[in-house]
Amino acid sequence: MEYIVLSIPLFFVLIGAELLWSWRSGKQVYRLNDFVSNLGCGIGSQVVGAFTKTFIFAAYLWTYDHWRVFTLENTALTALAAFLLIDLLYYWFHRLSHEVGFLWAAHVVHHQSEEYNLSVALRQSWFQGLFSWWFYLPLAVMGIHPIMILTVGALVTLYQFWIHTKALGKLGPLELVLNTPSHHRVHHGSDPKYIDRNHAGTLIVWDKIFGTFQGEEEEPIYGITSTLTTWDPVSANLRTWTEMVDLAKRCPR
Repeated sequence: MEYIVLSIPLFFVLIGAELLWSWRSGKQVYRLNDFVSNLGCGIGSQVVGAFTKTFIFAAYLWTYDHWRVFTLENTALTALAAFLLIDLLYYWFHRLSHEVGFLWAAHVVHHQSEEYNLSVALRQSWFQGLFSWWFYLPLAVMGIHPIMILTVGALVTLYQFWIHTKALGKLGPLELVLNTPSHHRVHHGSDPKYIDRNHAGTLIVWDKIFGTFQGEEEEPIYGITSTLTTWDPVSANLRTWTEMVDLAKRCPR
């Protein structure tokens, strides 16, 4: 079941609530051109995903049918194990998306906005899904059914929607375990001490274990270090790829 698509009405209800908070608090967190650009990137991501998700599911299913070592029943314990493993693998995929050039080219779109609001969660790359799915193939080898992999993966993605907001401050003891708006604001910062920090999906403990955690101090400067000078979603998705091609052409070999 496509949980993310089904959640779109809820996304807009929460965006409406955030706009109300922005108006009542006097804190402007939305710009119309930025909002429209975010939506354009999100719509394009869903359109591309409509053509790729069948292939991705087929790849998981083939791996499960031909390469699985165990057969794990769809129990609550299996679901818990799947959640912990998917959240861990998401951490590494997300971290590598900030450290490896071609993965960054597929991920950078999400970081281009210089605002921080719930619509930024919808600003997704059109191509990232082509590179993320194979990080989770080991789960099919372990014997976790592809439907569970996709379901739990969608829930991990859905969790990350609400943390794209300035409306919530630090959340006390939850900050010790969960990825929160405070932690994720750091991740979207372009300040030197905030760059490449807090890659977690749901559990911030992965950043603490692997040494990439940074607590929020002063409010971050949002965006990327090389400013995007267009609101065009097509340019936003292609710019870094064209820069990589131009750089490769200048290399002697």
